[in-house]
Amino acid sequence: MARLARTAGLTDIQQEILSTVRDFVDKEIIPVATELEHRDEYPQQIVDGLKELGLFGLMIPEEYGGLGESLLTYALCVEEIARGWMSVSGIINTHFIVAYMLKQHGTQEQKDHFLPRMAAGDIRGAFSMSEPALGSDVSAITSKAVRDGEEYVLNGQKMWLTNGGTSSLVAVLVRSDEGHPEGTAPHKSMTTFLVEKEPGFGEVRPGLTIPGKIDKMGYKGVDTTELIMDGLRVPADRVLGGVTGRGFYQMMDGVEVGRVNVAARGCGVAQRAFELGVRYAQQRHTFGKQIAQHQAIQFKLAEMATKVEAAHAMMVNAARKKDSGERNDLEAGMAKYLASEYCKEVVEDAFRIHGGYGFSKEYEIERLYREAPMLLIGEGTAEIQKMIIGRRLLEEYRFQG
Repeated sequence: MARLARTAGLTDIQQEILSTVRDFVDKEIIPVATELEHRDEYPQQIVDGLKELGLFGLMIPEEYGGLGESLLTYALCVEEIARGWMSVSGIINTHFIVAYMLKQHGTQEQKDHFLPRMAAGDIRGAFSMSEPALGSDVSAITSKAVRDGEEYVLNGQKMWLTNGGTSSLVAVLVRSDEGHPEGTAPHKSMTTFLVEKEPGFGEVRPGLTIPGKIDKMGYKGVDTTELIMDGLRVPADRVLGGVTGRGFYQMMDGVEVGRVNVAARGCGVAQRAFELGVRYAQQRHTFGKQIAQHQAIQFKLAEMATKVEAAHAMMVNAARKKDSGERNDLEAGMAKYLASEYCKEVVEDAFRIHGGYGFSKEYEIERLYREAPMLLIGEGTAEIQKMIIGRRLLEEYRFQG
């Protein structure tokens, strides 16, 4: 059977990479994903396998030991991994965003120090913007950095840190008023710090505590944590890019490519839901025939497949736009919005096709049903995407009159 969501125009190298990842997903992830997810167990063996494949360095330039591949290649790999288990793609995503931010905005010393070990998977990255009280309002960040000689002292509490426990490098966005007079716009007085730490929970370095895993409805296996800074001292040379006040723009650049990643995750989960739904529809019989032969189920399958194809096409377009060097916030916002919404709908339709069995933990669709909602809020809610899309449309279609 021809698979949905094929991508035209790929090179031989891209096709070889995707084929390798797809085989890994089918053999190493899908058979164990549900069991590990039910135990909320970190997939160490899977992560080790991804490390051997070189996926932690997929987009890191070859000069730093990476594969130097495009955002499109990366997004298509994420789509395949999320098809197996979305949590694994989350482990890769936060690492990738930090590596991307370093590549785009880091000093040469920072690139030389971190990127080779990130490419090898020896350093795992995480990034932190959110705080307990701010939600989507990044300008309301209260965590603060104060200069003290050749160091900064950081204080504050961060929230929803993916890979918080397993990471050894965290890009943390905080407010830094140094050199920014009172009245400066909030987004111009934020700085990204590169904070190195030991993996684990508790006090992972003086002044930095990772309290423990947050218990979640879905998106299990991957560790989601808080991060508490209490007198955390960070050298001045660990300001990303070496200059304060640029953190907001650096983070937004990272989140922009992260939105392509979340769109790819939505595509992958939707593909798996369709596969489960169409397979079950041909196994289950009612009224003397497969339920796939009932028109109502065929209509549902047709709608699901169309949504999978549409989301995939938008995700590919957003990735290619970024790879071309053009601004892609409109395309990334559209792709993230559509893919996450369609993912939720496709998963729910597959759940309905399964009937009562979809509610059983014995069936994989039950896991997907709990995982899909995270995509509606990760890397910006649907409402945030609509704001971005609306503002960009008004820029492009400005009426003069």
